[in-house]
Amino acid sequence: MATVKIPADLDTVLNDAWEKSREIPGHLPVVAIDPHNSPILLDRQANPEASSYQAFLDSIHSAGVSSHVESHLAYSTDVANSWNRPIRLLWIDGDHSYEDAKKDLDGFFPHMVPLGVVAFHDALNAFPGPIRVFVEDVLRSDRFGPAGFVHSIAWAQFRPQDGHAFRERRSSLARRASRLIPSVENGNELHGLTKKRYKLNRFRVPHSAIDAGEWASLVDSR
Repeated sequence: MATVKIPADLDTVLNDAWEKSREIPGHLPVVAIDPHNSPILLDRQANPEASSYQAFLDSIHSAGVSSHVESHLAYSTDVANSWNRPIRLLWIDGDHSYEDAKKDLDGFFPHMVPLGVVAFHDALNAFPGPIRVFVEDVLRSDRFGPAGFVHSIAWAQFRPQDGHAFRERRSSLARRASRLIPSVENGNELHGLTKKRYKLNRFRVPHSAIDAGEWASLVDSR
């Protein structure tokens, strides 16, 4: 089983971020959309009605953020059909197939506000959806400006007015990232030479951690 190394200063960073967010005027909820029926987390063969929803509610209650989280026990496509509010940060981390990652972007993207950010989890892990949608619909589109990878997360800023000014940088990143797609597009587990080729191509995609100040300067750039 793989182990996850948690940074020693994680609690301090999270607490500082939370205190800063409380200073922001206005209504700042996080909207969480999840059917809470993941077969990865639950044994639904033993119990078809199993759900992680109550555990989620207990977690945000324990963290003291219940009043700041609007929870939807639903599939994202169902919520997208009736969504009518502006979105400043669109975090896509659902079913990692191409079809569903594409639906998540298409369903909510019309509500993105200029200078907002869209991010995909697991774009640099061996899944077919996030990386392909990010390359084809984001990096190759002049609707977006600054873009990049941080570890496995892909992100880009919605810049409909001046996205063309970032075309060269996005195109360079797209050329490297697109080399990953043939290895993962069938959704099968990677083995042998295919796995080695995927790891080599992933290594060639810039994806190191980024300083918060440096990132802020990117999304404020002109």
